[in-house]
Amino acid sequence: MTGYAEDLALAHRLADAADAISMARFRALDLRVESKPDLTPVSDADTAVEREIRALLAQQRPEDGLLGEEYGVTPAVGARQWVVDPIDGTKNFVRGVPIWATLIALLEDGRPVVGVVSAPALGRRWWAAQGAGAYAGPDVDSGEPIRVSQVRDLADASLCYSSLSGWEESGQLEPVLQLMRDTWRSRAYGDFYGYMLLAEGALDVMIEPELSLWDVAALVPIVTEAGGIMTDLEGAAAPAGTETSAVASNNMLHSNILRRLGRPTAR
Repeated sequence: MTGYAEDLALAHRLADAADAISMARFRALDLRVESKPDLTPVSDADTAVEREIRALLAQQRPEDGLLGEEYGVTPAVGARQWVVDPIDGTKNFVRGVPIWATLIALLEDGRPVVGVVSAPALGRRWWAAQGAGAYAGPDVDSGEPIRVSQVRDLADASLCYSSLSGWEESGQLEPVLQLMRDTWRSRAYGDFYGYMLLAEGALDVMIEPELSLWDVAALVPIVTEAGGIMTDLEGAAAPAGTETSAVASNNMLHSNILRRLGRPTAR
């Protein structure tokens, strides 16, 4: 047991509540979808999940802060803040693609110490707390430890990336294309899923040019407790602010990836 065991248990209860709501709305014929000001979609499931998590946290951790994608910030009394993405992969969700998840993190002094990623349509959940290892399974009672791969050479590595349009917009398309040429295999699994496959050792590198804090906070404890590393493109430890980039790897490939993306070696 770690100092965050009770917080991790609470995060699982929050995920259970989220799963019940999101699965009831997944592929629902009356699902309501609107566009946010940034033109990204939001469904009634996104908002309902976040409202439920907010209500439960208000009961269980009234002094903790909360940042959610849909309803913003609830200030903290102390140094603890929960960060929630009610449905990561909303575009998949609204099209009936089962690769989406609820992301729940606890930050202490800005540092992610607990992370739960629950993907009920895949029948899988991933979780970690600082110092307690990373796990995955159908549910918390049947989880098994997970560990990153031992691949050391880029030519043997499996690379995962977000959409190429984002890399083009960031001016980094050519280095990413060269990475794709130089690795053994490259696929764009998208959103949370690439990071979780990395933590399980199924792939070796995951890169994204632009992320919000709620996209990344829950992923960091899982990747790092599984033996991996996660930084931004400059090599600073993730999350490096409310808007960031991400390079996650099995650790052994990390400096090479950062060099190839034209940024400094990790600090």
